[in-house]
Amino acid sequence: MIITVIIIFSMIISKNLVNKKLAEVMDPELNISIVDLGLIYKIRMEKNKVKILMTLTTPGCPLIGIIEEDIKNKLKELGIKEKNIELKLTFDPLWSMEKMSKKARKILGI
Repeated sequence: MIITVIIIFSMIISKNLVNKKLAEVMDPELNISIVDLGLIYKIRMEKNKVKILMTLTTPGCPLIGIIEEDIKNKLKELGIKEKNIELKLTFDPLWSMEKMSKKARKILGI
């Protein structure tokens, strides 16, 4: 007799887990993660929604569509539905090189 046991893991999605997934999203021009560049200002978890406040290195960056799609795809890997992902873009405060991680600065030779 063969007994099959199915175990379903319930993943608790935390801000830390979301941040780790966002660290896999690369800026298309610099090939550095958007987290290391300091583009993510805030992550909020509200009920079943993930709300992300972010910026870009420059206002009017034409690559926002690519970055936004990459963010949604990475968060979908966690089982988050696209309708539950809210991205808000801000330029207050403006991005500056001081927001980059040491790792990003090293990659760029700063």
